[in-house]
Amino acid sequence: MEGREFKENKMGVMPVNKLIINIGLPMILSMLVQAFYNIVDSIFVARINDASASGSAGTAALVAVGMAFPFQTLLIAFGSGTGVGVNAMLSKALGEKDHETVKKAANNGIFVSAVCAALFFIIGRFFAGALIRSQGGEGLTLQYGTQYLSIVCMFSFGIYMQFIFERLLQATGRTLYSMITQMTGAIINIILDPILIFGLLGFPEMKVAGAAVATVTGQIVAACFALILNLKKNPEVKISFKGFKPDMHTIGRIYKVGVPSIIMMCIGSVMTYCMNKILVTLHEAAVAVFTVYFKLQSLFFMPLFGLNNGLIPILAYNYGAKKRSRMVKAIKVAMAYAFGFAALGFLLFEVIPDKLLLIFNTGDSSLLTLGVPALRIIGFHYLLAWFCIVGGTVFQSLGNGVYSLIVSIARQLVVLIPAAYILAKIGGLPLIWWCFPIAELMSFAVNCFFMYRINKEIISKVPDNV
Repeated sequence: MEGREFKENKMGVMPVNKLIINIGLPMILSMLVQAFYNIVDSIFVARINDASASGSAGTAALVAVGMAFPFQTLLIAFGSGTGVGVNAMLSKALGEKDHETVKKAANNGIFVSAVCAALFFIIGRFFAGALIRSQGGEGLTLQYGTQYLSIVCMFSFGIYMQFIFERLLQATGRTLYSMITQMTGAIINIILDPILIFGLLGFPEMKVAGAAVATVTGQIVAACFALILNLKKNPEVKISFKGFKPDMHTIGRIYKVGVPSIIMMCIGSVMTYCMNKILVTLHEAAVAVFTVYFKLQSLFFMPLFGLNNGLIPILAYNYGAKKRSRMVKAIKVAMAYAFGFAALGFLLFEVIPDKLLLIFNTGDSSLLTLGVPALRIIGFHYLLAWFCIVGGTVFQSLGNGVYSLIVSIARQLVVLIPAAYILAKIGGLPLIWWCFPIAELMSFAVNCFFMYRINKEIISKVPDNV
């Protein structure tokens, strides 16, 4: 019976366009919910009032969340990268009908996720304040940022377990269950946000700390739900720690694919950290604008990442099953959908940037004054980003994550940060935002070159056992 389940896995037989929608749509919807609750989080935070504040408490809260963001990204990087490695390894093993490797990938993935959670507990407990202060955070911004970052890190076991258990569901094509768990966590977060931030229904007013508590509570509930679904509804993956010992060979295979993804997100963390340090010297509200940009961007990029998360097991499975035409078709379909998401982002950033910024009403007019030209300039990078994001997913799925790593380093560290520094010196805030389109142009060129190589060296040589 188990062999029959492997043989009939829909990733190897369902029409590709239908398969992309079947696997990708639930993940896109769940990512949209994730993006929505991230935005709702900041909408509530922006409306915080503090009688003791000398300026806008809402702006200080947004800046605090923005300064916590690089380290929150770092935390997510290890969970997401581990999940990418487990997903690719497990999906390929499913395509090859290698049951033992499937079990090892799952159990060792859970183990290393737990280790990561323990490390970030230490960071949150002892270093949160110093990390916010290192970006220029002081006063109310330092207080809010320290509270937020310490809670998110110390309770990171929730998001780490959520990541790994959802990836096990995704690897076998059960993305509907993955969507349900993500949406459950997001809905809990959205409900708890105003209650804990403003002290409703008898709860104490926790301000920014309330947003952090709402976030980790949603993650813990989602993780528990995802575990239950794996045990009850995912027979192809056996989770058992009876007699378990960490297998370094399996962990090595997971991180052969996962490390480039982790490093890429860590590079994003470094980029955000550096941008915060540059922007805070020009105007504190510029950090709030940068934070709002990231929140708005998630509306268009999170669904794209959901699409890519669905593409990874499809490519990995059909690579293992040696079905070249299905791989090529999946890449083309994914790129078409990705362009649609990016084009929508570009249009909204260009046409109604003021309406988007007014969603985050801090009562500080500088957010709108500085933000409108910033969003219009940054919006141009959407025209190229869709191709770069799908290209990176293709590289990772086929075991060439180093290509994605090279592109990410070149874009964010070699080009974006130096460009931001130079433009800030030359023209201040009006010019600094052009660093994003400039970096994306370089990324597009390098991605085109690597896509040509991956097609020539790998895809074109895969047999077509349709």
